[in-house]
Amino acid sequence: MHDHGLRASVAITASPRHHELIAPNGLGELQDTVRGLHQNGHPWVPCGLGTRLHWGAPLQPAADGGAQPRLSTRQLKRILHHAVDDLTVTVEAGLPLAELQAALAEHNQWLPIDWPWGSRPEPLLPEPCQSAGSIGGLVARGLSGGLRQRHLGVRDQIIGIGLLRSDGISAQAGGRVVKNVAGYDLMRLLCGSWGSLALIHSLTLRTQPIRPARAQLQLAGELQALEAWRAEVVASTLTPEWINWQGAPDTAWRIQVGIASVSDAAVEAQLSRLEALAAHHQLGAERHAWGSPLPAPAAPTGPCAWLLRLALPPARVADLLASRELASLSGWRGELAAGAGSGDLWQVSTSAADPSATPAYAVQAVRQRVAQLGGQLTVLVQPEPTDPSAALPAWLDAPARPLIEAMKREFDPLQQLSRGRLPGVATPYPLS
Repeated sequence: MHDHGLRASVAITASPRHHELIAPNGLGELQDTVRGLHQNGHPWVPCGLGTRLHWGAPLQPAADGGAQPRLSTRQLKRILHHAVDDLTVTVEAGLPLAELQAALAEHNQWLPIDWPWGSRPEPLLPEPCQSAGSIGGLVARGLSGGLRQRHLGVRDQIIGIGLLRSDGISAQAGGRVVKNVAGYDLMRLLCGSWGSLALIHSLTLRTQPIRPARAQLQLAGELQALEAWRAEVVASTLTPEWINWQGAPDTAWRIQVGIASVSDAAVEAQLSRLEALAAHHQLGAERHAWGSPLPAPAAPTGPCAWLLRLALPPARVADLLASRELASLSGWRGELAAGAGSGDLWQVSTSAADPSATPAYAVQAVRQRVAQLGGQLTVLVQPEPTDPSAALPAWLDAPARPLIEAMKREFDPLQQLSRGRLPGVATPYPLS
């Protein structure tokens, strides 16, 4: 066993109330630390940069009432292999997304993954000020944005994954080539697992050439006309990079579109068709410049009282936007992918104890309305209630809850990983 890993394991054994991130310096040290945790039966939390550990279901305390140790991959941030001609890149999971995008841009490539909510994607800023998230953290949460319209979700960019089981054993799935097939698709299973099944330590991802010609178009008008325009565009041969609903529940909604191609002429042709459709539906259309290949984050970087993730059929999003339940959310903003039906709603706040925060019953009413429309609502952030039992569950029980729990037992028999946080299980799962 490496000496560094042994010292890390001993430190955790002696002080399970450790609140700070434990960041081993390499895969060997990381593996030794995980083995020490497993041997001593300590619960722990896999994480990347640790900037969004407060999202989702609350973690259960350790046996003595202290916090679960957070085991971070922030020191594992190398680009291991970049096959420029094959459009693939292999990275360690702690690499920040902003740093990866900057490195790929030097070869005129990019990774078509949206900035996570609340990001400031400037690679020169120190973490956690930047807060653009690590690659491993993005995959573990599995949340996608408007770029799904053309590029699908984050899990569709993965062609290989390296992981550590809860006992410290390393495993690999997939490979470094796009056409590789290697047994069970662990990549899709771990995407969206929220650190409940394993720790991701490396990833191989598809990249794409940066399209040099880009422009944005903003549509404004009546909600029904916007929805009719959206439906017609999605069903057409047009190929926008993204189509997003943007706005505020208590004011007005608009649609923002991004177009990218290899030439200005191709972009102009698509913009002209989109504007013609807008005129047909009596909508206002306004062009805007678009610099970086990634859409600029729409969310603020400050604190929020509530942060909700929605996923529902794209054709039902307009029904939700027109609902009285959503209109009652004063001071909120939102961005939802019009072609995929997923996105975020949030209420900006000066502090977690902001007295103007929307009451939980109003958010619960929105959740019920989303369910009636055939969707799901996840509570990522909420105000800390006076009575903990009054807090909304981050997610509701999925129809496949028994299968989810069975998978958890197979991957993590001692129930060590992210105790209390298992997507698809509303109540804490059994610890034995």
